[in-house]
Amino acid sequence: MDPYLTARWLHILSSTVLFGTGMGTAFQMVWAMRTGRVETIHSVASGVVVADWIFTTPAGILQPLTGIWLIHLAGYDFDAPWLLAVYALYVLAFCCWLPVVFLQIRLRDLAGEALAKGTSLPAAAHRAYRIWFALGWPAFAALVVVFWLMVNRPEF
Repeated sequence: MDPYLTARWLHILSSTVLFGTGMGTAFQMVWAMRTGRVETIHSVASGVVVADWIFTTPAGILQPLTGIWLIHLAGYDFDAPWLLAVYALYVLAFCCWLPVVFLQIRLRDLAGEALAKGTSLPAAAHRAYRIWFALGWPAFAALVVVFWLMVNRPEF
């Protein structure tokens, strides 16, 4: 098997899983929060947390590993300007995603507590959701630009 094609396939597959899971879980969380139903929010947040550990985390680890492999196999300079932009944007996305993981866990736990007590979602959950929502936009935009850079590899 051709190492370059293997690396490229793994890189494309993991980017699809990373981006697709992020979009899917974000949509589900927004949709659940719109219902205002504590049971729905708890159920969806629980699934989102699991999806992040099963899909997003491994894909997020594979992305830079397969990227480094591809850079090496293709003979690109590791300090090419478009690659430096990719690195910076990936770090930005990661820096947004990391607190999002903990916010999702907090939302799940707060919804679980409210569900067990038979109360509405507390204000802390709504604050966590607003921060979660705000952090999603720069991560999403960063990954969209990363996709563009990977496809176009512009000469700056």
